[in-house]
Amino acid sequence: MESAWTWRALRGATTAEANTVAAIREVVLELLTTLEQENHLDPRQLLSVTFSITSDLDAIYPATIARERPRWDEVAMLDVQHMYVAHGLPRCIRLLAHAHLPPAQRLIHPYLRGAKQLRPDWSFRR
Repeated sequence: MESAWTWRALRGATTAEANTVAAIREVVLELLTTLEQENHLDPRQLLSVTFSITSDLDAIYPATIARERPRWDEVAMLDVQHMYVAHGLPRCIRLLAHAHLPPAQRLIHPYLRGAKQLRPDWSFRR
Protein backbone atom coordinates (compact mmCIF):
# COMPACT_ATOMS: atom_id res chain seq x y z
CA MET A 1 0.00 0.00 0.00
CA GLU A 2 1.30 3.46 -0.93
CA SER A 3 1.88 5.95 1.90
CA ALA A 4 -0.38 8.98 2.07
CA TRP A 5 2.63 11.09 3.06
CA THR A 6 6.00 11.68 1.45
CA TRP A 7 9.25 13.57 2.10
CA ARG A 8 9.06 17.17 0.89
CA ALA A 9 11.60 20.00 0.89
CA LEU A 10 10.75 23.42 2.26
CA ARG A 11 12.81 26.55 1.69
CA GLY A 12 12.79 29.89 3.43
CA ALA A 13 14.91 32.92 4.24
CA THR A 14 14.98 36.13 6.19
CA THR A 15 17.34 38.96 7.07
CA ALA A 16 18.48 40.33 10.42
CA GLU A 17 18.78 44.02 11.19
CA ALA A 18 22.06 43.53 13.06
CA ASN A 19 24.65 40.96 14.08
CA THR A 20 23.33 40.55 17.62
CA VAL A 21 21.84 37.59 19.44
CA ALA A 22 18.58 39.50 19.91
CA ALA A 23 18.26 40.51 16.24
CA ILE A 24 19.08 37.03 14.95
CA ARG A 25 16.77 35.37 17.51
CA GLU A 26 13.87 37.63 16.46
CA VAL A 27 14.09 36.76 12.78
CA VAL A 28 14.84 33.05 13.21
CA LEU A 29 11.82 32.66 15.51
CA GLU A 30 9.65 34.56 13.03
CA LEU A 31 10.88 32.36 10.16
CA LEU A 32 10.30 29.10 12.05
CA THR A 33 6.88 30.17 13.32
CA THR A 34 5.81 31.13 9.81
CA LEU A 35 7.18 27.86 8.39
CA GLU A 36 5.23 25.82 10.96
CA GLN A 37 1.97 27.77 10.81
CA GLU A 38 1.68 28.21 7.06
CA ASN A 39 2.59 24.58 6.30
CA HIS A 40 0.54 23.12 9.19
CA LEU A 41 3.80 21.54 10.27
CA ASP A 42 4.54 19.84 13.55
CA PRO A 43 8.30 19.69 14.26
CA ARG A 44 7.98 15.92 14.71
CA GLN A 45 7.42 15.78 10.92
CA LEU A 46 10.88 17.25 10.29
CA LEU A 47 13.77 15.00 9.35
CA SER A 48 16.39 17.73 9.07
CA VAL A 49 16.94 21.45 8.71
CA THR A 50 20.03 23.12 7.28
CA PHE A 51 20.54 26.80 8.02
CA SER A 52 22.96 28.82 5.94
CA ILE A 53 23.92 32.27 7.10
CA THR A 54 26.05 34.96 5.57
CA SER A 55 29.46 35.60 7.11
CA ASP A 56 28.35 38.94 8.54
CA LEU A 57 26.16 37.10 11.08
CA ASP A 58 28.19 35.28 13.72
CA ALA A 59 26.60 36.19 17.08
CA ILE A 60 24.65 32.90 17.45
CA TYR A 61 23.84 29.75 15.50
CA PRO A 62 20.27 29.61 14.14
CA ALA A 63 20.03 25.94 15.17
CA THR A 64 20.71 26.96 18.79
CA ILE A 65 17.64 29.17 18.63
CA ALA A 66 15.56 26.49 16.92
CA ARG A 67 16.44 23.89 19.58
CA GLU A 68 14.81 26.12 22.21
CA ARG A 69 11.42 25.71 20.51
CA PRO A 70 9.02 22.95 21.58
CA ARG A 71 9.77 19.60 19.87
CA TRP A 72 12.68 20.97 17.83
CA ASP A 73 15.31 19.36 20.06
CA GLU A 74 15.10 16.06 18.16
CA VAL A 75 15.33 17.56 14.66
CA ALA A 76 18.70 17.03 12.98
CA MET A 77 20.04 20.52 12.29
CA LEU A 78 23.15 21.95 10.73
CA ASP A 79 24.45 25.51 10.50
CA VAL A 80 26.71 26.39 7.57
CA GLN A 81 28.17 29.59 6.22
CA HIS A 82 26.55 30.64 2.97
CA MET A 83 28.98 31.07 0.09
CA TYR A 84 30.12 34.61 -0.57
CA VAL A 85 28.72 36.29 -3.67
CA ALA A 86 29.71 39.85 -4.52
CA HIS A 87 26.75 42.14 -3.96
CA GLY A 88 24.83 39.34 -2.26
CA LEU A 89 22.10 39.98 0.29
CA PRO A 90 23.70 40.94 3.63
CA ARG A 91 22.72 39.53 7.05
CA CYS A 92 20.73 36.71 5.44
CA ILE A 93 19.62 33.45 7.02
CA ARG A 94 18.32 30.71 4.73
CA LEU A 95 16.88 27.32 5.56
CA LEU A 96 16.23 24.03 3.81
CA ALA A 97 13.92 21.67 5.72
CA HIS A 98 12.95 18.11 4.87
CA ALA A 99 9.50 17.25 6.21
CA HIS A 100 7.07 14.34 6.02
CA LEU A 101 3.93 15.86 4.47
CA PRO A 102 0.98 14.90 2.29
CA PRO A 103 2.05 14.87 -1.36
CA ALA A 104 -0.82 17.12 -2.45
CA GLN A 105 -0.23 19.73 0.25
CA ARG A 106 0.60 23.17 -1.15
CA LEU A 107 3.97 24.19 0.26
CA ILE A 108 4.57 27.69 1.57
CA HIS A 109 8.21 28.77 1.36
CA PRO A 110 8.50 31.81 3.65
CA TYR A 111 10.82 34.49 2.33
CA LEU A 112 10.57 37.29 4.86
CA ARG A 113 11.90 40.79 5.38
CA GLY A 114 14.76 41.66 3.02
CA ALA A 115 14.90 38.07 1.72
CA LYS A 116 11.68 38.64 -0.23
CA GLN A 117 13.88 39.91 -3.07
CA LEU A 118 15.59 36.50 -3.37
CA ARG A 119 12.40 34.76 -4.47
CA PRO A 120 9.64 37.26 -5.22
CA ASP A 121 7.56 34.36 -6.54
CA TRP A 122 7.71 32.68 -3.12
CA SER A 123 7.62 35.76 -0.89
CA PHE A 124 5.22 35.18 1.94
CA ARG A 125 2.16 37.43 1.87
CA ARG A 126 -0.36 37.64 4.69
